[in-house]
Amino acid sequence: MYRSASTRRLCLISNKVNHITFGVQRKTETEGTISSREGLERGTETEGVGLEKKEEKSKSSYTGVVPAVDQASRILICLARNPSFKMNLTDICRSVAIHKSKGYSILKTLQRYGFVHKDALGKTYSLGFGLISLSRKVLERLDYESIAGPHLKKLADQTHSTALLGIIDDMNVFVVAKQEADQAIGVTTRIGHRFSISHGAHGKAIVSFLPKHDQERILQQGRLFFHGTAEKLDRKRLKDEIRQCSQKGYAVDIGELNPGINVIASPLFDSQGSLFGSLFIMGTFSESRIPEYSSIVVNVAKQFSATLGADISQTYGAKNSGFKDRGSKC
Repeated sequence: MYRSASTRRLCLISNKVNHITFGVQRKTETEGTISSREGLERGTETEGVGLEKKEEKSKSSYTGVVPAVDQASRILICLARNPSFKMNLTDICRSVAIHKSKGYSILKTLQRYGFVHKDALGKTYSLGFGLISLSRKVLERLDYESIAGPHLKKLADQTHSTALLGIIDDMNVFVVAKQEADQAIGVTTRIGHRFSISHGAHGKAIVSFLPKHDQERILQQGRLFFHGTAEKLDRKRLKDEIRQCSQKGYAVDIGELNPGINVIASPLFDSQGSLFGSLFIMGTFSESRIPEYSSIVVNVAKQFSATLGADISQTYGAKNSGFKDRGSKC
């Protein structure tokens, strides 16, 4: 098609303008892409800093305690310590300081595993039989000697005497663990040695903390050996000694069983608050050492009982308001 010279010039100018416009447009798009990329990179960097700060904050507030497990554990302890054995949901949640909906969910989960039992009629909760299988495993593996070892060593080191652990078996006390003092001359007895439960200081320490009916059953026996031989027993003095022992937490024997050998004993309790034995020292220490050594014996006995899960305030504390007074003997 024929075009005039002026038309051809106009077309040429138009093409150049379009080319320039297209170039500007591409440049703008490219810059826009670059700007967007930079923005994304800057945004990512900013978010990265935020994540780092968040992680740092999270690490600083980490306690290692799982709240639900902590609350479930406190519920079980609450039920175990409750005197009436059964508790309703409101009382449990108030004692543990959790919301009722949370407490209900935890109790329902514990029910599923048999760790908690729910009384459908009374709508109360108590510990379940599922705990028996767990506790049986612990009891089967319970090694008094290894558990008592550190406590006996501490006791022997601090009193320079032989420290012994006696376990109650019916009307007897058997020595199951001991730690001899690091001295050239000392007093000791063999593992497995059997004492009568009415024998000496450890007998007084045990009988003083027995339930009333068990205590009376023992004290009504004809032959008792708290003061050595049965013939030497002074029942009036024994009654006073038991009263003082239940207040102070320890009993003593000053050479009555064996001349020159003194004994200080304190009772031991398990996780159920049941009396199961006695911790005692045996040595040639002087009578003037009794206030000092009795304090040590009582404190170590309490630590040992706590290791076994005893609630000290409900065992020693319940009968023992006079622990601070170490000077008296019983």
